[in-house]
Amino acid sequence: MADINLKEVTLIVGVVTACYWNSLFCGFVFDDVSAILDNKDLHPSTPLKTLFQNDFWGTPMSEERSHKSYRPLTVLTFRLNYLFSELKPMSYHLLNMIFHAVVSVIFLKVCKLFLDNRSSVIASLLFAVHPVHTEAVTGVVGRAELLSSIFFLAAFLSYTKSKGPDNSIVWTPIALTVFLVAVATLCKEQGITVVGICCVYEVFIAQGYTLPLLCTTAGQFLRGKGSIPFSMLQTLIKLIVLMFSTLLLVVIRVQVIQSQLPVFTRFDNPAAVSPTPTRQLTFNYLLPVNVWLLLNPSELCCDWTMGTIPLIESFLDIRNLATFAFFCFLGALGVFSLRYPGDSSKTVLMALCLLALPFIPASNLFFPVGFVVAERVLYVPSMGFCILVAHGWQKISNKSVFKKLSWICLSMVIFTHALKTLHRNWDWESEYTLFMSALKVNKNNAKLWNNVGHALENEKNFERALKYFLQATHVQPDDIGAHMNVGRTYKNLNRTKEAEESYMMAKSLMPQIIPGKKYAARIAPNHLNVYINLANLIRANESRLEEADQLYRQAISMRPDFKQAYISRGELLLKMNKPLKAKEAYLKALELDKNNADLWYNLAIVHIELKEPNEALKNFNRALELNPKHKLALFNSAILMQESGEVKLRPEARKRLLNYINEEPQDANGYFNLGMLAMDDKKDTEAEMWMKKAIKLQADFRSALFNLALLYSQTAKELMALPVLEELLRYYPDHIKGLILKGDILMNQKKDILGAKKCFEKILEMDPSNVQGKHNLCVVYFEEKDLLKAERCLVETLALAPHEEYIQRHLNIVRDKISSSNFVEQPIFPAGKTSGVEGDNIPTENVKEIRNEPRPTQIIKTSDNKSQSKSNKQLGKNTDKETPHKTAKEIKEIEKKRVAALKRLEEIERILNGE
Repeated sequence: MADINLKEVTLIVGVVTACYWNSLFCGFVFDDVSAILDNKDLHPSTPLKTLFQNDFWGTPMSEERSHKSYRPLTVLTFRLNYLFSELKPMSYHLLNMIFHAVVSVIFLKVCKLFLDNRSSVIASLLFAVHPVHTEAVTGVVGRAELLSSIFFLAAFLSYTKSKGPDNSIVWTPIALTVFLVAVATLCKEQGITVVGICCVYEVFIAQGYTLPLLCTTAGQFLRGKGSIPFSMLQTLIKLIVLMFSTLLLVVIRVQVIQSQLPVFTRFDNPAAVSPTPTRQLTFNYLLPVNVWLLLNPSELCCDWTMGTIPLIESFLDIRNLATFAFFCFLGALGVFSLRYPGDSSKTVLMALCLLALPFIPASNLFFPVGFVVAERVLYVPSMGFCILVAHGWQKISNKSVFKKLSWICLSMVIFTHALKTLHRNWDWESEYTLFMSALKVNKNNAKLWNNVGHALENEKNFERALKYFLQATHVQPDDIGAHMNVGRTYKNLNRTKEAEESYMMAKSLMPQIIPGKKYAARIAPNHLNVYINLANLIRANESRLEEADQLYRQAISMRPDFKQAYISRGELLLKMNKPLKAKEAYLKALELDKNNADLWYNLAIVHIELKEPNEALKNFNRALELNPKHKLALFNSAILMQESGEVKLRPEARKRLLNYINEEPQDANGYFNLGMLAMDDKKDTEAEMWMKKAIKLQADFRSALFNLALLYSQTAKELMALPVLEELLRYYPDHIKGLILKGDILMNQKKDILGAKKCFEKILEMDPSNVQGKHNLCVVYFEEKDLLKAERCLVETLALAPHEEYIQRHLNIVRDKISSSNFVEQPIFPAGKTSGVEGDNIPTENVKEIRNEPRPTQIIKTSDNKSQSKSNKQLGKNTDKETPHKTAKEIKEIEKKRVAALKRLEEIERILNGE
């Protein structure tokens, strides 16, 4: 075996870079969304051990909806990407490109075991540029193929060194081979097939046996005419070790998937659920289809499921000729390689092994898989194809007649393949470009029409998305998912009647319950979302809440482990004012998924509804333990701490709000509540800063504007409060507290009696029974020296609030003034003192407004689109109203202000009495 040199490595790496540089500018598309964007196993907050408990997509292996694809080492590399660049796709694509270059270089070393140097380089170059690899290299999830291939080839190279001098056994390479096989299998399942290749290599290459020789030796041994040669015994020992280790890996793998195969529907792989002989004819036809993709990669498609390849339902189908021709050609090559000795037959044999054995897990011949054809699974089999092509080219080019022509043809193939790969990469730039390119190849796949619709839906282009979803229902009328997509899009377009009709159509296509047969095993779990989507739609009608609840319960009865049904039902029960039942629903969901931060968050909201703030805070904390960056838990737990009135909780509340604005820097609510905390702590400068930031982000932020003005008025900056109040009243002309505060400042600071009068009169126009506004208007009349009008006004105010003692005292003072002869000369208030506007009510009413702007989402619920999304339902306090339950701290503050107000009243009375 010749070693590879630096020039060859540089050539291959350069070619890979030239073909795949543009893949760096592609995003996360298709399966990348589930494996990368939606996979919590990538997050540093997720324990590493979880990677070995979940499948490739982040679903626990124990769950029936799991795909049972166990690839923890591949997910670990995704996690490393996330650690360095989080969800920026360029680093993920760069690592894939590097891995492909590494595989190509190792493949060159393997080729040199069976080909000369020149042919080996050609085979490696063809492998590096082959367009069928774009799905494995440019698609981020294809990394499973890349990583598995590295260890697959490394295991094989290690095994080739297990033969020592005099045909002795070298155990170290064998042990290393077993270890590398295990690692390859943990990257992707097909890694285990390298054991079969090692066995073929040992028997037919290392030992040089041919099939006739093996048959002769076996026959003689069975007839008792001879013994097994020592070299053959050693070979048997090595094979037994390999097979035993393989069996052990298979047993472990079966234990990991808990002896359950994944559940696929007929839409994923129609032939898998077809009767005999349709199933066998179709599966066998798929073999030449895959080989054709290697021979002619001109029409590549990212999704070959559903109706892409029509079923072969008859022996008379013309496509059976392709199957027959394929097996004839394969059989001829197999006979040649096994029957005859020589380097050429050995090369062909190893090429056939690389072509066939790694493809077996995806062939559907032994167990069904979730696809019809997948280009990425041809990554390793294409190695055998490239060796065959290079070997054939070598034979042809050795003949002088065809030498020049062979070079021209080879150059054209490599060049056109490289161009096709470069062009194909751009198809993976976005989901829209990917699925549109697939529709050019195949228009009979409803899934492709659905996926283009999803891409347009993500861009909020619902009208165009609807056309593609409707086309999907025409291509595949019984596709439940397509009808669900149509319903969801109608809902987004506010066409609820059509949405309900589409959901009802999808529901009618659901398989009927067969007595005694487990329902969950007969249907894709995501199809049960039709009950969730339909219930979410009709519960917008208050009169149909019970009907919606019935749908949730129906979904749960069909699948007791249907977590999303419990989540959605919990939210509905809250809406129906049944918090205890909502609590039961969330607790049931938590039994199914204790590590779901969203569920703990929702349970906290239920405890808030049940007036159990301490339990709510515990559940918020649990959510943050599982996900320290859970934005809603950060925000709402901070508010809960703040509203508790406990001083010791304020530092933690501030810390959480700071973390929240770090996650949501454009949300004014975070800055506003930091300002409120600062006001609680008497940090006026800091409070002013946060309030201004909130107003900068949201100019019409009602609470921030009022509380900033209130802050100025409480810190002797009343004139700075006026422009803030003007801005507040420009957006909210009916803001009564703002009008009261403005009138107070105009009367006491600006001495603008007329302006103050307008404020109080406007309050009474909106609310004639507003005692505070009415009393303050009476004070204005007194300031205008219209004592008779002031008297009538105070009488009316006293009728509105007969138990308010200060109104009666003020009325008595005014009546005394009316009977006095010196009331003209005596002002009612000395300069700079607070008028009656602050006599008793203002200190109590002008407390900080409770957070009255819409908070972030309160409940996390199931949406019509994906598994979970955020609802805009608000469960917090409506801060345009008075707080129904004040904390002990707030009561103390109010009492202090009331005492101060009473002192002012006494001073007012002394002035009015002429003391």
